[in-house]
Amino acid sequence: MQYLILGAGPAGLSFANRLQQLGETSFLILERENTAGGLCRSVDVDDAPFDIGGGHFLDVKRPAVNSFLFGFMPIEEWDLYERNSQISISGNMINSPIEANIWQMDLENQIEYLKAIAIAGCNLGEEMPSRFIDWIYWKLGRKIAEDYMLPYNRKMFADELDELGTYWLDKLPNVSFDETLMSCLTHKAYGTQPGHAQFYYPKKYGYGELWLRMAEELREHIAYNQKVCGIDFTTKTVKTKDDEKYQFDILVTTIPWNEFTQLAGMPDDIKNSIRSLKHSSIETRYFPENLNTDAQWIYYPDSMLPYHRILARHNFCHDSKGYWTETRTERTSMFDNTTKPIFTYINEYAYPLNTVGKPQIMNKLLKWCSEHGVYGLGRWGEHQHYNSDVTVELALNMADRLYSTK
Repeated sequence: MQYLILGAGPAGLSFANRLQQLGETSFLILERENTAGGLCRSVDVDDAPFDIGGGHFLDVKRPAVNSFLFGFMPIEEWDLYERNSQISISGNMINSPIEANIWQMDLENQIEYLKAIAIAGCNLGEEMPSRFIDWIYWKLGRKIAEDYMLPYNRKMFADELDELGTYWLDKLPNVSFDETLMSCLTHKAYGTQPGHAQFYYPKKYGYGELWLRMAEELREHIAYNQKVCGIDFTTKTVKTKDDEKYQFDILVTTIPWNEFTQLAGMPDDIKNSIRSLKHSSIETRYFPENLNTDAQWIYYPDSMLPYHRILARHNFCHDSKGYWTETRTERTSMFDNTTKPIFTYINEYAYPLNTVGKPQIMNKLLKWCSEHGVYGLGRWGEHQHYNSDVTVELALNMADRLYSTK
């Protein structure tokens, strides 16, 4: 193949479809599952869609991406929503982000949070720290750190938060102390909004329907049930667990690097560094009861609850009921076993962890690989916590760039 693509999730499907639009015919996707979609797959549970990877929505922020995707699933098949995400904290249910909405708490709590934010390091001119825990105190103050950010992130990512860096925190909304104070005085949120402030979700289907349609456009260019276990950089071949071999000129991998048991020809220091890449695994559970809320999802920092967030399916998916939880797999034993969910699904690879040394590892790995015709793409190919719209944009750009230089 001119192009061999590993993984039929959003990254691989977008890359391959752009190649096809450009006129390329010599390409193939290898997918380990028997269907396409990756983390964005949907299944039918209780007569309505259930997104196995948790809450996946299409952000409005990238018009070129949406235009590309609407070519497979027209805009008429989508509903447009204003984000309503909430936080359950200190006996209050407030909107997210917390620092823009503490005005929704009782007055005593507002005063305590404002006092703590006012003397946070960033407001005293202190230098920004390089580790995540220190940054939380520096940016948001002790009260938000200890009541929300630290317990929530321990539940979602890992107990060892001191291993995380700060280079990825541009994903978080940026709200200054002045804006927090203004919001309390005017009872209105200020500052930048979090991702998915507006988002699309299909009217009749789960989010996975989009990727099934993209896969249908490729048809004979996808081989399912093909688990890749190794790359030989010298012979430019990929090997599957069934000992099948595929040869390529250019390889685009969207699967986790830790899945490769063989990386022949790669320098030992780079190969060994891959073992340092960390991720979290998430279980999603469906419960049939409707929640008394207008929110699409709710964050729960309470360490006594196993899950870190709930998605109220009935608030964004037509003709549905119930909700689903997201729980780091290490915490699933905390569930009360007297309440049985109708459906559960475990995503071994859910979130890449942004550990302190990861940027250096990935920069060296991807640079060396690209010099040998192998390119990492998307959440797992680049080990970055990308949302699907970002992944699609990266895939389109990479396809255009590689095709133009072949």
